Amino acid sequence: MKNTKPFNLNNSKLIFFSFFVTLFFSSLFFVNDLQAKRERYFYVTLNTTAGDITLRLYNETPLHRDNFVKLVKSGFYSGVLFHRVIDNFMIQSGDPDSKTREKGKLYGDGGPGYTIPAEIIPGIYHKKGVLAAARESDNTNPKRESSGSQFYIVKGKIFDEQALQTAQDRINSRNAANKITEIHTIPPKWREIYKTKGGTPHLDTQYTVFGELVKGADVVEKISVTKTDSNDRPLEDIYIISTKISKSRKLKTEELY
Repeated sequence: MKNTKPFNLNNSKLIFFSFFVTLFFSSLFFVNDLQAKRERYFYVTLNTTAGDITLRLYNETPLHRDNFVKLVKSGFYSGVLFHRVIDNFMIQSGDPDSKTREKGKLYGDGGPGYTIPAEIIPGIYHKKGVLAAARESDNTNPKRESSGSQFYIVKGKIFDEQALQTAQDRINSRNAANKITEIHTIPPKWREIYKTKGGTPHLDTQYTVFGELVKGADVVEKISVTKTDSNDRPLEDIYIISTKISKSRKLKTEELY
């Protein structure tokens, strides 16, 4: 009689388990890939008196993204000034009170009447061209909640190693004063960007960044170098005429930024 191996129930269970695990992870990868292909990005174009600026909103910051989309769709920003402009730093807008555009008036306190919980995401930082939310200082706003409507676009400047160390120390000092014990260290990748393209590293971990410039770098530059008064308001009004929004599966980036 020929020798035959007896049926091994344990081996059968092992084979079935391995098949199930393989099927499970294959399905998981398929779903993730499908979700990635279905992911859409919001793009907002600000038609300003200085030209058009197009921004991509980050899906990683859904509270800020959805709020910005809501305001844009409602026409909230039409007529709003760029009320605070500082060259080599940023251009700021979003105060609805500035629609009156009274000559010489200081703006910056207006909003929709609410704030947005901070969405300060690891890996998202203040490189040149990002869109971020303005807010009140830590003294009155320790949770670092964002203004419901005011935003800024970073122009920034180039930093060397010494300046980056100063910025890092400044961040940790502010965080400590706000009872945040985690020590912030600027990652090598960020350092390289700040040393070659620029940004505002001293604002990292302090404010919510929720988008970035994809078109209109020349317009941001034009606004940033305009002459301003002692309150950083442009002497000649620069404002948002209208806004429009679109969605796309295509991930657009600005090569210059």
